[in-house]
Amino acid sequence: MTDNNLSNPRSQVPKKKNKGRSLPPKIIIKLGKFIWTTLWHIMMSKLAPRNQSGEYIRPNSEFRKFVGTQESNPYQPAHGRYSLIVGLSCPWAHRTLVVRALKGLEEAISVTIVSPSPIEGGWVFNQEYEGCQTLADLYDQAQLGYSGRNTVPVLWDKKTKTIVNNESSEIIVILNSQFNEFAKNPTLNLYPEELKQKIDWWNEKIYASVNNGVYRCGFAQTQEAYNQACDQLFATLDEANAALDNSRYLCGDTVTLADIRLFTTLFRFDTVYYTLFKCNRRRIQDYQNLGAYLRDLYHLKGVADTCDLESVKQDYYGNLFPLNPGGIIPRGPEMTYLEQPNYPNQIAS
Repeated sequence: MTDNNLSNPRSQVPKKKNKGRSLPPKIIIKLGKFIWTTLWHIMMSKLAPRNQSGEYIRPNSEFRKFVGTQESNPYQPAHGRYSLIVGLSCPWAHRTLVVRALKGLEEAISVTIVSPSPIEGGWVFNQEYEGCQTLADLYDQAQLGYSGRNTVPVLWDKKTKTIVNNESSEIIVILNSQFNEFAKNPTLNLYPEELKQKIDWWNEKIYASVNNGVYRCGFAQTQEAYNQACDQLFATLDEANAALDNSRYLCGDTVTLADIRLFTTLFRFDTVYYTLFKCNRRRIQDYQNLGAYLRDLYHLKGVADTCDLESVKQDYYGNLFPLNPGGIIPRGPEMTYLEQPNYPNQIAS
């Protein structure tokens, strides 16, 4: 009897399994890009509202009361009455900590820390505060049914259990002028009358193109919006660098609120904005004047203690999912150059 398997060589070749046809890479790429872009725009619309041109538009702060000694003002200056609620990574909150340190208000005004939580979708208290676990809860306590943004910093009044102010540019003016009787450095005036016009001029320019400008770069949703923001950012940095050719600070030889407002953005620039926000035309340490200026401000008494670079990296890279989906925290850059002093006597004056 003939063995058909032996007489037919083809029968010894194993049959190929019928595999399903896979999608061509081109279609996979197109589909993936469409899905990710759609989801990215949805997430960015919540994180960073934009206009028709794809430009990031920062909403205005809504609590705008002031501390003052006028008889009709319910928010009178007092030792221990007020607290600053801050996130250590936030540049807007950081400026209030710097002014508090320079004025020597650490004993008069307490600080409460919040941290960003991707699960909660906002800031959460490191420890329960005023019966609240999240900053959103505190905002709702201050104004029942509040539906706006839950941002830091917050100047909180412990007596009336409400938010006095959540606009950082106004809080630092309050801290500079309204608590001198409780300050260790009461004679330090970061907003002197004779320099107000120049300070305000720098503040307006710095806010639009630098403080908010880095966010306009990082949160831009079109190439045109990014290009415009990036050009304006570095034009102002170049202008500030040139202004420092002949003076120690922006408005002369005295540190002012204009310097504080610029400092907190410069401190984060090389570590976060240069890479994550695509502000990579030039680093701050590559500027001859701005690099030295940043170090000078960093070494003013008490300022370095307000700076937490690890929190900055963790919160920006770890929580801004639309910009860094993997959540990977970079090991660098090396920032030890900040420890090198510029002047023999570093004083806050």
